[in-house]
Amino acid sequence: MKISGAIFDMDGTVTDSMFVWKDIGKRYLLSRGITPAPNLFDEIKSMSLLETCAYFRAVYGVRETDDAIAKGINDIVEPLYLTEVGPKPGVVALLEHYRARGVPMVLATATDRYLVKETLEKIDLLKYFKAIYTCTEVGAGKTMPDVYEAALVCAGTPKSETPVFEDAWFGLSTAKRASFPTVAVYDDSQKRDWETMKREATIAITDYRTDMALLK
Repeated sequence: MKISGAIFDMDGTVTDSMFVWKDIGKRYLLSRGITPAPNLFDEIKSMSLLETCAYFRAVYGVRETDDAIAKGINDIVEPLYLTEVGPKPGVVALLEHYRARGVPMVLATATDRYLVKETLEKIDLLKYFKAIYTCTEVGAGKTMPDVYEAALVCAGTPKSETPVFEDAWFGLSTAKRASFPTVAVYDDSQKRDWETMKREATIAITDYRTDMALLK
């Protein structure tokens, strides 16, 4: 596959941070005195933050505005991002390789912009990305291709040469349906979908450190 540009998800793809989101909905609801369903993460993992807020109001009866719910979630996430999150092992070498080649790289993420910027600045990764596009800002979660299409316009490269890097099946499948080439990146949080992702992705990698040759 020829790679002229690249669109990266953040959590679980560029940053080793999915542990933060695994229990965040549960922690938020418990902080409001609400007991979540055992499958809460599966219910909300493909949603944007604002979609999650609407879900919490509709399903769990949270009596706060979307903005207040989003702030409550981000207030839990932020200290974890700034103290415990680091780069995905091996990703820096790939980002350096693409930067040296002049490959434009754009982030497409469900995480709010200020958290993305704070986190990537802290771990010195922000410098690699031409721009950040968030699901909240484009108005759709990753079950729709909007965030990837916006990132593609920014990259200014042919879609057929601009793979979407994703660790989650719902994002990968959306990008594939929108005719992007795709790179499945393994993360433990999505391991039950890994066989499907390997089969459906253009390229599947288990570790940047060992599989980087596939991405050059």
